[in-house]
Parts: sequence; C-alpha cells; structure tokens
Amino acid sequence: MSAQQQASASPMPEGVTDPNYKPLPGRLGNLTVTQQHTLDKFRKALQDEGIFVPERHDDATLLRFLRARKFDLELAKVMIINAEKWRKEFGVDDLVKNFDFKEKAEVDKYYPQFYHKMDKDGRPVYVERLGKIDVKALYAVTTQERQLQRLVYEYEKFLEERLPACAKVVGHPVETSCTILDLQNVSLSNFYRVKDYVMAASSIGQDRYPETMGKFYIINAPWAFSTVWSFIKPWLDEVTVAKIDIMGSSYKDKLLAQIPAENLPKEFGGLCECAGGCSLSDAGPWNPKPE
Repeated sequence: MSAQQQASASPMPEGVTDPNYKPLPGRLGNLTVTQQHTLDKFRKALQDEGIFVPERHDDATLLRFLRARKFDLELAKVMIINAEKWRKEFGVDDLVKNFDFKEKAEVDKYYPQFYHKMDKDGRPVYVERLGKIDVKALYAVTTQERQLQRLVYEYEKFLEERLPACAKVVGHPVETSCTILDLQNVSLSNFYRVKDYVMAASSIGQDRYPETMGKFYIINAPWAFSTVWSFIKPWLDEVTVAKIDIMGSSYKDKLLAQIPAENLPKEFGGLCECAGGCSLSDAGPWNPKPE
C-alpha cells in the first residue's frame, strides 16, 4: 500500500486496475480526514433535505461540487440545490430520453462541435471550431435554444457514457475532458453574434457540471483575441482560467504531447482521418465500431 493511500481517509474507488493510478487531492482515494467528514456531512444534508438523488449523486459527483467550492459545505450545497432546480426547469431528464438533434450534419458545416477519441490521460477529447462559424447559415438550420439543449444532452452523455467507457480503457476514474477550441479565421463580428450562446454555454459548464474541465487548449488565437478573451475571462473562475492554454498557430507539438497522433484529427497535426470526417464520427471507446 502506498503512503498516499495510507494517508487518505477514503478507500480507492472501485474498478481501478491501473497499478500506477494516483488520485489527485480531493478525489476518492486521496481525501484528508476533514474532506471525508465534509463529504459524509454533505451527503447526509442532501438526504435529510430530500435533495439526494442516489443514481446521480455518487461520492465522485458530490466531490466535484465540493471541490468547485473549495470544500465549503454550505456553498457546495447551494450550488447543487441550484443545479437540481435548473435540471427541472431545463427539462434535462426528458432531454436525455427524447432529444433528437436532426440538424447535426448541417450544424457541423457552420459550427463544428464534437467529441473524438481520448488524450494520453484517458480523457475524452472535445473539439469546438469557433472560427468556422457562419452565424446566418447556422441559425437558418437551428436555434440558440436547440444548441443549448444539444450542449446539455452531450454533457449528460459525457458523464453517463463517455467517462465510464474511457475509465474502463485506462483502468482508473476519468472525470474531465480535454478541449480544443480552434479560433482559426474567427472574426470579432461573428463572435459578438454568438457571444450570448458562448456565455450561456460557459455558465452551464461551470455551474451545472463543475470540475469537468481537465485540459483546455485555445489554438490559432488571432491578435484580436485579447478583446474576446476580456469578455470571456470574467465569466470564468480562476481555477478554470488556470487550465486554459492559449496558443497561436504553433500548437501542434503541444497537442501531440497530450493527444496521441492516431487520436488527433489530421487538420490539427494528427493522423486521424475518420470516414465521413472526424467531426461526425463520434469515435471513441464509448462508441465501439463493429470489427
């Protein structure tokens, strides 16, 4: 048993087969006595108030909310209560069962957003090509409301299907994504026309699905990006900002240091060329293709 496990007040999570797995602080298998007590009190408080949802509120999820609020029990409680209220208002459970994004292939032409394989740490890779946005064409085939519904649908699939599938492959829990935001040819006028969507999407990610961002690469950032960044940055907490790596066109080495070449789409310097295009393939261990 490692010194880390001995020092932890919580046992290692179930299903770990990777002998080299070392949980980061504040995760199952690496909690201080105080953190474990806070987790136990958090769970009991939610149960006592009738907020606890057993199938969604496992210890790993409760810890995400606690970490997002630096283990302040009351602040974490407010956050999860607000998230549950939002789920009802947004109709998340119904969305998961019934949402059908029929316009996916059309939207992909004007604003590609997609999950694609894993990085070297087992995280699902998520790509968003903001620079390809054609606002007029985009909103001729979809609406901002449907874009946000799609975002939430994909977040739910990320938690329920993608992360468990990745965890199975690497033999340890995977809780975060590796995001590539491509700004090639982005124009300020286009950004301003979708900034409401971008702000709403950022808010949903931070407030309703906390602690799910692992790595975040902004690539092909133009010289004018500092103006756009000044709009976005105040919406993000300092922990999120610290995970963001902003690069110009010299990004390939950094991406390939994090993402295996065979998993990185060719347009970003990798080797992957999915039939029909990587952006529509949904390739990854969550979507095994028949041999």
